[in-house]
Amino acid sequence: MKRISVLMATAFVDMIGFAMIFPLLPFYALRLEAPEWMIGWMIAVFSIAQLASAPLWGRISDRYGRRPAIILGLVGGAVSYTVFGLATSIWMLFLSRLIQGIGGGTTAVLQAYVGDASEPRDRAKALGWLTSATSAGVMVGPAIGSLAYSLGPAAPGLIAAALCLINVSFALRWLPEPKRQDTAGAVDHSQEPPRPIRAAIWEVLSAPHHQVSRLIWIYAISMLGFMSTTAVMALYLESDFGVTAQTIGVFFVLVGGLGVVMRALVLGRLVDRFGETRVMRLGATSLALGIFLIPRATTVLGFGLVVCLVPVGTALLFPSVSALVTHRVRKKELGQALGVQQAFGGMARVIGPIWSTAAFQGLGVQVPFYIASAVVAFVVLLASRIPTQVPAAEEAEAL
Repeated sequence: MKRISVLMATAFVDMIGFAMIFPLLPFYALRLEAPEWMIGWMIAVFSIAQLASAPLWGRISDRYGRRPAIILGLVGGAVSYTVFGLATSIWMLFLSRLIQGIGGGTTAVLQAYVGDASEPRDRAKALGWLTSATSAGVMVGPAIGSLAYSLGPAAPGLIAAALCLINVSFALRWLPEPKRQDTAGAVDHSQEPPRPIRAAIWEVLSAPHHQVSRLIWIYAISMLGFMSTTAVMALYLESDFGVTAQTIGVFFVLVGGLGVVMRALVLGRLVDRFGETRVMRLGATSLALGIFLIPRATTVLGFGLVVCLVPVGTALLFPSVSALVTHRVRKKELGQALGVQQAFGGMARVIGPIWSTAAFQGLGVQVPFYIASAVVAFVVLLASRIPTQVPAAEEAEAL
């Protein structure tokens, strides 16, 4: 588990930089006189770049190693944060998000690293630990970003870039290349070469009834609901409760802290007792309910209580889905399969912010939340179709 610990430290510092910037983006855009609908596109351009790059990063990591891909992604993050800090125009904000999205395609590589470095029975727990590290970054980052903002508009971006460069040096020294296990997934035809990326993507589209295809759709649709909510959260808090760039960090500390506890202390125990499939269903239910209740809160305290259901849901849902995917793919395609999952998640990250910010501006403050909760409720139905145990014959058909 030493390698997982080092990976967690790397992911933690990387997410601090990301979380310092993301909550501030709407305020920076408004300062540069961008209309509200354009903020959705600024958020989405990250996901467009991630969508295009994630399967390729996964394939590169399968061929050349997880470590080089992770380090290159960190370097890209340093460049993007520097551009953000120095941005004096709307197009520079777009450029920073584009570069960051390309580097963000390595998320699947981090998950594949866990798949290589952990035993199948411990994979959901290890993925939970990894995401607990990123949740800790989400908790700490916004607070640091809000404090850094008091030093000037450029400070958050430049500090985030410095953290990325420190992280690069840490990874170069302490992050080893993991050993590939003999059985990363349920099926391993060692003589067969990896399929082209387009074939893997086409199978998800053409055969949604296959287990991995369905899991990827569950991941993507859940991400659509979650990102639709996240994209308008700052605008909602400003509109209804007067939250500013200096105070928004408090809410992310709350959400991030609860996410850390759930992933580090609760997820593993629930998976050991109930299995990944049942935990996935519970997470989808919690996420749908939390999103639905957000606009019904009439006070800051009420909002703080209902929003807790969102990190509980994501903590149980997303690691469980990823773990179920790793159990059903060939070891030669582990990075690629998780890259395809991230690509479909990237599609959701593109669509979610665009439609939700437009709906926020054109249809009303509450509308995006109600639609997003209905989207995630559909995931609950999809998750109910995933059996708790998959026969070997069905696994052989999986991606």
